[in-house]
Amino acid sequence: MAAAPVLNWTTVVNNSFVAPDLTNPDSTKTFNSYSPPSVNDEAMVVFRGRTQGGEGGQGGVGGQRVSGVFQRDMKTLAPVQAIATQGSLVPQPNNLAATFNEFPSFARIDSGSNLVATRGQSQPVWEYTDSTGADTRVGTSGIYATPGGTLTTGASLLGAVPAFPQFQIPQPAVSSDGLRFDQFPGAPAAFDGKYIAFKGNYTEETVGKTGVFYRDIVSAGGTAGAVAIAWRGMEMPASPYVPAGTTFGSTAPPSAAKGQVVFTGLDNEDAPTAGGIYRAKVGQPGLTTLVSIGETVSGVTNATGTTLNRLGEGLSFDGRYVSFWGAWGTETRQVTLRCAADGNASVLAACMGQSDPDANGNPTGQTTREVPLHQGIFLKDTVTGNLQLVSQTGSDYEDFLFWNFSGNAGQGGGEESEDEEGARWRSTAFIAGDGAKVVFKATEPVTGIFGLYLDLSDLLEPYALLTSAMFGEVLDSMATDLPIVALSIERDGFRNGWLAVSASMADAENGWAGVYLTQVVPEPSIGALMVLALGALALSRRRRAGPSGGFNSEALGNA
Repeated sequence: MAAAPVLNWTTVVNNSFVAPDLTNPDSTKTFNSYSPPSVNDEAMVVFRGRTQGGEGGQGGVGGQRVSGVFQRDMKTLAPVQAIATQGSLVPQPNNLAATFNEFPSFARIDSGSNLVATRGQSQPVWEYTDSTGADTRVGTSGIYATPGGTLTTGASLLGAVPAFPQFQIPQPAVSSDGLRFDQFPGAPAAFDGKYIAFKGNYTEETVGKTGVFYRDIVSAGGTAGAVAIAWRGMEMPASPYVPAGTTFGSTAPPSAAKGQVVFTGLDNEDAPTAGGIYRAKVGQPGLTTLVSIGETVSGVTNATGTTLNRLGEGLSFDGRYVSFWGAWGTETRQVTLRCAADGNASVLAACMGQSDPDANGNPTGQTTREVPLHQGIFLKDTVTGNLQLVSQTGSDYEDFLFWNFSGNAGQGGGEESEDEEGARWRSTAFIAGDGAKVVFKATEPVTGIFGLYLDLSDLLEPYALLTSAMFGEVLDSMATDLPIVALSIERDGFRNGWLAVSASMADAENGWAGVYLTQVVPEPSIGALMVLALGALALSRRRRAGPSGGFNSEALGNA
């Protein structure tokens, strides 16, 4: 019999839930996969979900899957609602009755409202006669948001269409008007009830560029243009760590809250020598440097250096605190990456093609990468300027990076590439902050156990919240005796004490998955911290005891 978990988890959605399909209300297909969820201050949870079935077409009967973006109000335990689904109509501008065919990134929700932002791929949405007199169809990708609860086009590839100047790339990111975006990599942020912040790729005079932008999608009847924050070729703010004249070479998808946008910008994404984490304020020019490459990591000792030389792209930001991943030193550790056993055929083929060959020259389906040995999870207080090392690799954690093979491998989804760099192995750190509290994903040394770990304050060390050494009943009674095999959290998954995660549980014969929500004490008192500490100690003792307490003894190995 499993012991009670430290926190009580509520099911937002799992494999028993029918996926609402906007194209077929009579569909009875149930969910079977989920993106990491986002949650707002009032426990509205947003996620991308899919059912089994074919790759495209409308969901419901006929064997095709249901795929889309969904939300559920967990304060009222309302039914799951569809925001947009595969095959549903793209909002205006749309004179071709174009429908969505995919949602390539996780959805995000504003902390203080129900404004949701998501990317969507579709059929071309607009036909017009261009300057050469040719009839042209454009617009296969966009950012869509829900101000006032209505799905609206927030950004689009229609910037070259004279009727829609609000979608063009703003100056000074480009030198002239009327240029369009090529794509919107990553997940857009929603904030302050009416703004979206996003990364945009574009081409100016055959030169590929990228930048970070925000847009008010409500004011002026929704006709206001985007505002450029930073872009490739723009000079970085002066600092002791940035030589004069250094320019941005890459920018990452931003996070935003309370009138502020934060993002990682580097001189060279693959081998950065300058850059950092920057903040822009809505309606105000200029950037503020929050964290810099070259900045000293306080409290660590290392012969090859104690200055930051790597910074993660996925920033969790609540308007004051920024949580992020960073690394220092030159030592590395080798990891082996293996292609998935199933998934999109084009992506799988690309992964196999990039894998290491065997003695006969045949692809093995695996390859190796070098990762920094010295990594940390950090918390930056933008008010006091304090930079805190929340956790670091060593005796407790081996790695904070997790890998997946993704991108455009010719799998379709529109005339524009989903990712300009194509399909490849990508690494990311999973972090979500709520004030000074941080949840992060990590792998433990020796055992290879991975999990989500919660840091509540300076008074306690981080403790294991959910790990692959646990069984599924910790989260969901429908997953009893199934080991946890996957856990995910995203940067907007921890707000106002509400913590939302996605998880998969499986053995050789059965599988289960879902999205789950719990509540962490918003501002823990000393007494509450002691209760959680004792609970963590009890879990640790049960873990050493083996399968009791909902832990998977096999995952522990000989530890």
